[in-house]
Amino acid sequence: MGSLETSWATLPEARSPVLHLSHPTAGECQTVWKLSSLAWTDALSLPQYLEESAYLTTVPLAKDGVMTNWILTDKTLPPDQRPILCSCETFRKRTFLSDTGGNLSENIIHGVASVFCDPVLRRRGYGSRLMRELAEILRTFQAETTKSIGSVLYSDIGKKFYADLGWHPFPINTHIELDPSAAPDAPRATQLLPGNLERLCEEDEAMIRKELTSTSTTGKTRMVLVPDLDHMLWHHKKEEFVCEKLFGKKPQIKGAIVGQAGNRVWGIWTHRFYGDPESASSENTLYILRLVIENQATTGIRDAEQSERQVEQMKAILQAAQGEAAEWKLHRVMMWDGRITFSYPKLWDSYKFIPHLTFSYPNGV
Repeated sequence: MGSLETSWATLPEARSPVLHLSHPTAGECQTVWKLSSLAWTDALSLPQYLEESAYLTTVPLAKDGVMTNWILTDKTLPPDQRPILCSCETFRKRTFLSDTGGNLSENIIHGVASVFCDPVLRRRGYGSRLMRELAEILRTFQAETTKSIGSVLYSDIGKKFYADLGWHPFPINTHIELDPSAAPDAPRATQLLPGNLERLCEEDEAMIRKELTSTSTTGKTRMVLVPDLDHMLWHHKKEEFVCEKLFGKKPQIKGAIVGQAGNRVWGIWTHRFYGDPESASSENTLYILRLVIENQATTGIRDAEQSERQVEQMKAILQAAQGEAAEWKLHRVMMWDGRITFSYPKLWDSYKFIPHLTFSYPNGV
């Protein structure tokens, strides 16, 4: 049946015991994607978006059961004849947890994404029912061999809806925006190509492990979502699909790096086209997915020279990103990470800060 053919007046209420979470069939996935196209086609046509949605189930961070599709539906009806009242996806992610003494464990955390309810079904409580059911399931889901310690989601509808359901807002998170700019006299950074990323991600993970095995200076438990290659590849497979459809070519430059081993700064980015590439009013964006500073300077006097060098290296990376955005006619460069603003205030004085909300639900932690 599917959501589009359902008689809305006969649907169960959100509190009904006949509702449960289930995994959609291939046909029901098509229905979910058609519905969500109202919000997330970006610059693609509907047929292209449906093709992209199917393709993104086959790439790293999604394939082999890492991504799971969910629907809220009526358990008394058979698959392909049941209503789709609300839907979402979850992604199983690696995470490191370190106690105050630096004892590190590797666990999993679930990233919740693409929560969507048909507009004609909104304000009936289905979204809240889906999220409450999901929160309980994710406590033990896919945790046969590795402990699940929580779930995390990112919201563009404000903090109240998810906070009321138990996801705790991260208190401080900002992102910066830069204009695209081709600056021929900018400090030179080396381009990162696809073949460069695996080793850098491995080195990044090793540095994170080293940091987390040290004693906590704050007296608090620390948790990090591992920024591994699969995360980068998911974004790059998406950007390549979209750019191939829009331009007949794929972005080859995946980031930039500057400095010598042990004292490098690098950034990995992705191109996102939300609207017509030729439209001046679009929000097409180059997102910096990961920024790494090796041997990061602190606030001590002896680190002043190192800090100045790292500021120049950061400028080189950001200017490379601005140049890449200009090359692809993107309208802004964006990077999320409020902590950098406190580490390098001189670098950010002229940039625009925008608060952004992050939510996480620690399952028993």
